[in-house]
Amino acid sequence: MPVLLVAEHDNSALNPATAKAMSAAQAIDADVHVLVAGKGCAGVADEAAAIEGASKVLLADAPQLEHQLAEEMAALLEPLAKNYSAVLAPATTTGKNYMPRLAALLDVAQVSDIIAVKAADTFERPIYAGNAIQTVQSSDPVKIITVRTTAFPEAGQGGSAAVEVIDAPAPAGLSDFVGEELSESDRPELASAKVVVSGGRALGSSENFTKFIEPLASQLNAAVGASRAAVDAGYVPNDYQVGQTGKVVAPELYIAIGISGAIQHLAGMKDSKVIVAINKDEEAPIFQLADYGLVGDLFEIVPELQSELQKASG
Repeated sequence: MPVLLVAEHDNSALNPATAKAMSAAQAIDADVHVLVAGKGCAGVADEAAAIEGASKVLLADAPQLEHQLAEEMAALLEPLAKNYSAVLAPATTTGKNYMPRLAALLDVAQVSDIIAVKAADTFERPIYAGNAIQTVQSSDPVKIITVRTTAFPEAGQGGSAAVEVIDAPAPAGLSDFVGEELSESDRPELASAKVVVSGGRALGSSENFTKFIEPLASQLNAAVGASRAAVDAGYVPNDYQVGQTGKVVAPELYIAIGISGAIQHLAGMKDSKVIVAINKDEEAPIFQLADYGLVGDLFEIVPELQSELQKASG
């Protein structure tokens, strides 16, 4: 039986997480259908059809699907799921919202946050804040799976799948979308950025975060992240948080400034290709993971680093 991949999008563009989740779906079965559910999202369906590995795209376009509320998505997916051996979605905030509800309706166990596919019914997922890897084998007739997309390569372009329009069920009417507050930034999106500069509690204030972290990030065209301690202290908004309870990132370069390296933070960035740590405590756990470590006062080191970058670019 084919595999169904639920696309992540904002009704106007496909999120790169979808192409990464495609790699996981193809490891389960070569026949992968992609579901695009939303409102006014025909253009997204065309984008999904161009992903290598997609054999068919299902388009469900209805007003109640605009914000992919859990109740509406589960009502759409429940009858569809019975035609597939597995249903996958990226382990994003949206995917984590509707997939557990779908699993409950189907009376199966969800397999969450997979980082590898060993066989069509066997998967690996991190546990204990990434300190151990669990191998899970599922005997459920339909596998409900969320994918940690940082662990999979992005599928290429060049596909030409057919788009099939399907009917959405009547609105479930169990919830209503009230509103959302989105932070706007000219910087790359944190979860998909190639370079991330993160600050910790050692910065001491939101003013120092603005003074030392953001200019460095601008020089490197990087996204800005933060430890949970910095977020809890009110230095930056919640959407900056990197870690087990924040965003999981795997950039080519991760610069941790004033971050000691609590387990929950390491779980969110340990897959980064190159890790640079700046901390005055030479015993800080972050140095055990770092490829390059600078022991010293961040208020002296960061300006020096900015100056050297300025010389290199000038």
